Amino acid sequence: MSSPSLNIILFGETGAGKSSVINLIAGRKVADVSPDLRGCTMSSTHYTFPIEGREFHIWDTVGLNELELRIRSFLFPIERSPELRADGYLSAIEKSFELIQQLSAQGGVDLLLFCMRGSRLTVTARNNYRLFYEVLCRSQVPIALVITHLEGEVVMEDWWTRNGKDMERCGIKSAGHACVTARPGQEKYELSQIAIKNLLAGYDGAKKYTIPSEAWFIQFLRAFGLFARSKGLRGKKLYEFLTRRCGLDAKAAEEIAKKMDTNA
Repeated sequence: MSSPSLNIILFGETGAGKSSVINLIAGRKVADVSPDLRGCTMSSTHYTFPIEGREFHIWDTVGLNELELRIRSFLFPIERSPELRADGYLSAIEKSFELIQQLSAQGGVDLLLFCMRGSRLTVTARNNYRLFYEVLCRSQVPIALVITHLEGEVVMEDWWTRNGKDMERCGIKSAGHACVTARPGQEKYELSQIAIKNLLAGYDGAKKYTIPSEAWFIQFLRAFGLFARSKGLRGKKLYEFLTRRCGLDAKAAEEIAKKMDTNA
């Protein structure tokens, strides 16, 4: 009997090395390593590959990155900025729905993998943590940390010994961690592969977090507060946006529009 597939959302700020981590897990190049400039907040690339008899689905996501003004407006509505544009919110809504649809089609989420550099914990990194763990997955999905760029450490695990308690004090929960270098050619690369595979082996894929995609979408939008800053997106406009831009079924779009208007 084959083991269940594992569905993973990989997230972290620009420069953390998410694509390199995918290649580290796969044991070969499956993701192009390049600056994280390919899309707006919540856009993602889906990778599927087998590892030791199991199928891994990994969504490499664009979270909240260098656009700090937009970050604060998303997660801290009291801090407004005139530089924010409505189209940024609409793009985030569109990409969020695409991601939720894909996750629902695969049966839900098993694991969040938070990728961060082995340096200080930035405000952007903390906001990414909140967006994916608290907002998208309602704190219902195990989250593991992958700390990258540790090729300079004599023993990579020493980083966690020094910093693990500080992460907890900053509110970053974790159900496990791997200290790695994801740069091919480094002498600790093979040790890093072992570390991250041992981390993933602790999740069996037997219980996934999911709710129907439309309900998940509504839940996410309310928690994310996007509609609070898109006041013109109501009724018919919202219906047209959901059907034309998101490609949502007409009946489902009508139901979402009604629920969002009722609870606006």
